[in-house]
Amino acid sequence: MQNFFSLLKREFRLFWSNKVLRLLFIGAPILYGVLLGYVYGKGKVTDLPIIIVDQDRSELSSKAIQMFEDNEVLSIASILYDQNNLSQIAIQKEATCVVIIPKDFEKMTLTKKYPEITTIVNTSNVLTANYASTAIQVCLGTLKVGVQIETLRKQGVPENLLTSQYEPFKTTFIKKYNRSTNYMYFLWPGVLATVLQQVLLLGLALSFASEFENGTFKDLVKRCPSILNLLAVKIIPYMIMSFGIWIIYWLFTLWFRLPFYENLLPLTFIAGIFVLSVSFIGILVSILVPSQLKATEILMVIATPSFILSGFTWPLSQMPQAVQAIANVIPLTHFLKAFRILIIENGTFSQTTRPVWNMIIIGIVCFIAAFISLHFKKKSALKQA
Repeated sequence: MQNFFSLLKREFRLFWSNKVLRLLFIGAPILYGVLLGYVYGKGKVTDLPIIIVDQDRSELSSKAIQMFEDNEVLSIASILYDQNNLSQIAIQKEATCVVIIPKDFEKMTLTKKYPEITTIVNTSNVLTANYASTAIQVCLGTLKVGVQIETLRKQGVPENLLTSQYEPFKTTFIKKYNRSTNYMYFLWPGVLATVLQQVLLLGLALSFASEFENGTFKDLVKRCPSILNLLAVKIIPYMIMSFGIWIIYWLFTLWFRLPFYENLLPLTFIAGIFVLSVSFIGILVSILVPSQLKATEILMVIATPSFILSGFTWPLSQMPQAVQAIANVIPLTHFLKAFRILIIENGTFSQTTRPVWNMIIIGIVCFIAAFISLHFKKKSALKQA
């Protein structure tokens, strides 16, 4: 029993002697608790962008638009008067829904000809689609009742009989992209991309840190004096292995019968940029932190909350500005946005320009920092030799 307690004491001593482990074990739960509290602190989604196509331009259609504006869940991103380039504008405005008010809407409503308001729901994000479509249903339902009661009142129907209502117009909701609102279509690809980022960071955390720790960095520098070649030697194997993982992911889509067939070539190109930007982050940390364990721990802290912060499940616009700033320096955020546009929303490569450039900028900044850091490490190693 005495030996048992002495071993316990030793373990506690080892724990408190490791500053990084102590910080992670105690600080990480506090940090993530605060971070997740801010991310989900709002509790509900507000100001979701929608597009209104008002083909009627009447007083009644203006009332409908006003009701959408007054709803806290909805925010009118654009009011159009025809359906030209509607899909492109919807992607550009990141619209969760498109509401189409038909021509002669007011006239047909007043003459009981049952016009139809069509709502196109972007279900590439199931959460925002549900919130937005429910809010639109509430607005249109309220409008229906208001028009109905007012019409009956004008006809002299007593107030106590106004509950005998007719339906002044119909509403149709069309689910676009992820029509079945299948959560696997929505969540599964994002999780796999997160796993890819995780394994890359964990592997590259050991790239230079193991050389420093094992004392082999001097020999490596002698055999490969060029810093660019040093970086290439460390990254190229991971690029090749990442391509193998990408093929496995594609085989998974066939196995699970997921309809991800369009835009695979441009997405593969974007995935290559994603892998490069992640690799340079891993390389930079591995150079700056010459301990395998500490480098791994630091990159785990970066990688673990990245999926939560990416905006893939919870809208980035609903997070505080400080959290959005953190999310924007993580390559996964921009890759998942490009993935959604190309695969789920069937957009074009040109519509992914912004997330692609964001990943390129992250990669370039980390590459320059890694190059400078490795230059000084190499200089120091040669001096000691």
